Amino acid sequence: MRITIHAELPDTHDALALIEELEAELAPLYPPESQHGYSVEKLIAQGVAFFVVRVNGEAAGCGGIQLYPDYGELKRMYVRPAFRGMGLAQRLIDHLAAYALARECRLLRLETGTLQHAAIRCYEKAGFYQIGPFGEYPNDPLSLFYERRL
Repeated sequence: MRITIHAELPDTHDALALIEELEAELAPLYPPESQHGYSVEKLIAQGVAFFVVRVNGEAAGCGGIQLYPDYGELKRMYVRPAFRGMGLAQRLIDHLAAYALARECRLLRLETGTLQHAAIRCYEKAGFYQIGPFGEYPNDPLSLFYERRL
């Protein structure tokens, strides 16, 4: 099995498909005001470094990182259901952490929904711990906020 992670614009065919699948998975779980993910246009406008993970050439997941002066924020993390349980999310987190470190960023943060149980387990296993809202996030009862020092 060949696993690769490469930078890709979020408006490419595979990246768009992954983001659409992520949004379709989240839409029935959360009201619009509790869906904080960037649109594809905002990912591009904000300069989010975006990556696609592939298994044997097939797009299996995605994630991005937006760098701020004090931290990097993980964005649009998603692994297709058929590829879950293969450690791809951890590989993607490791890749994003390495990207951040190479740019002298030593703190990662993220927001996820309270109903994303598998994602929460993954983040906690990867060393993230809960914090309060950060940046421009509201204090949303359906959101959890995490960080991890690098």
